[in-house]
Amino acid sequence: TGSGCRTCESACSLIHFGESGTSKSVIRIIAFKREAFFYPHVCHQCKVPYCADACPAEALVKNTETGVVELKKDKCIGCKLCLEACPFGAMAMTDDGLAAKCDLCGGDPECVKFCDYDAIRLGDADEISQSKRLIEAEGIFAAIGNQPRKLFDVHKVSTYGLEE
Repeated sequence: TGSGCRTCESACSLIHFGESGTSKSVIRIIAFKREAFFYPHVCHQCKVPYCADACPAEALVKNTETGVVELKKDKCIGCKLCLEACPFGAMAMTDDGLAAKCDLCGGDPECVKFCDYDAIRLGDADEISQSKRLIEAEGIFAAIGNQPRKLFDVHKVSTYGLEE
């Protein structure tokens, strides 16, 4: 998770809209203040993009080479069907009433570059997930004093309790 600094939002807004505020950013920080948890929320670049399926103007297209769901701004009619269709709420609207979404900054996302806490990473989902699991395991071991507990006897499990 991030620190809540919202630097990623400012970088996104500046690069795409020429303003350093956070209101126009297509990455959004969801703050769970009671838990001090800040979640960077952005387009998932879905394998099956419902936003693109819903667009009557074909303004959203999945790039088969990069995997990015691209927005063709000149085709957008501002109907907001993509907002309704996105199961993650990752679509946005600009001040001029047209759709906006993360385009991964052409493969080199500014939000990733500006995040000092490594809360945002671009990479293979399986690799990132594995990395998160390792971080979680390290936290658990630190909490129990770096003393891994023996949960079961591997020999007994592998022989199904049969005596050899």
